[in-house]
Amino acid sequence: MEQKNAMNTSPRPAAPAAKAEAQSSGGASLFSVLVIILAFIVSVLVYKFVLGDGSHFQGGDNKNNPLPGDYLGIVYKGGFVVPVLMTMLLCVITFSIERMLTIGKAKGSKSIESFVRTVRQKLNANDINGALVACDQQKGSVANVVKAGLMKYNEMSRETGMATDQRILAIQKEIEESTALELPMLEKNLVIISTLASIATLTGLLGTVFGMINAFAALAQAGSPDAVALANGISEALINTALGIGTSALAIVAYNYFTSKIDELTYSIDEAGFSIIQTFAGQHGNNANTGQPVRTV
Repeated sequence: MEQKNAMNTSPRPAAPAAKAEAQSSGGASLFSVLVIILAFIVSVLVYKFVLGDGSHFQGGDNKNNPLPGDYLGIVYKGGFVVPVLMTMLLCVITFSIERMLTIGKAKGSKSIESFVRTVRQKLNANDINGALVACDQQKGSVANVVKAGLMKYNEMSRETGMATDQRILAIQKEIEESTALELPMLEKNLVIISTLASIATLTGLLGTVFGMINAFAALAQAGSPDAVALANGISEALINTALGIGTSALAIVAYNYFTSKIDELTYSIDEAGFSIIQTFAGQHGNNANTGQPVRTV
C-alpha cells in the first residue's frame, strides 16, 4: 500500500513542461530569424544610401575613390562583404541587449544574493510562508524555481503515506524540473552570439582577400605601378578585417559575460534548493507512519 501511495503522489508528468518548452523554442527561433533578416535589410540600406552616398567620393560618384579622410566612403569600398559584416555586428548588438534584459528580469527585483539569504533565513526559522512571500516579491527565474520547491515542500509536509527519503526525492525532482524549464530561456540566442564570434573574423578575412585580389588585378591592368591606387585598395580591403575582428571581439565579450551571469543564477538556484532539502530533512527526519527515525540499510 505504501508503494501504491508513493506512485500516486509522484511529481507531475513532464509532458506539459516539454510542450511549453517546445513552444518557447519556436518563438525564440522566429525571433532570431526576424532579427537576422531585419539586420541584413538595414545593413544593405545603410551600405547603399549612407556609405555609398556620392558626397563621400570624388566627383560625387561612388565609383570613384573616396575623399581623403572620409571613412564612410572607405568602408563602402570594402565591397559586398561589408553589409554581411554589418549584419553580424547588428545581430551581436541586438541579441546582447535582448539577453541583458532577459537575464536582468530573471534575477528579479532585488539582489540575488540578498534574496537567497532571505530564503535561507526563513527556512532556518521554519517560516515557509514567509519564504513564499519573499519569492512573490522577488519574481524572476530564481524565485520561480525556489517557489516551486517550497510549494512541493508544503505538499510533502502534509504527505503521510511516503517515507522521508521519498519525499525528499520528490522535492529535489520538482526543483530540477523547474530549473530545466527556466534555463533554456536564459541560454537561448547565446549559440548565435558564439557562432558570430567564430565566423565574423573569418568573414572579414575573406573580404580582405577579395579586396586584395581586386586591388592587384586593377594594378596589373594599369600597366604601370600606381602607389596611391595600391594603397587605397589595400586600405579598403583591410576595412573588412577591422569590421570582422571588432564584431568577433564584441561577441566574445558578450558571450562570456552572459555565461558568467547564467552560472551565477544557476549557483543561486542550487544554493536555495540545497537549503530547502536540508531544512525538510531536518524538520521531517522521523518517519511519519511510525514516529521513529528513518533507518538506512
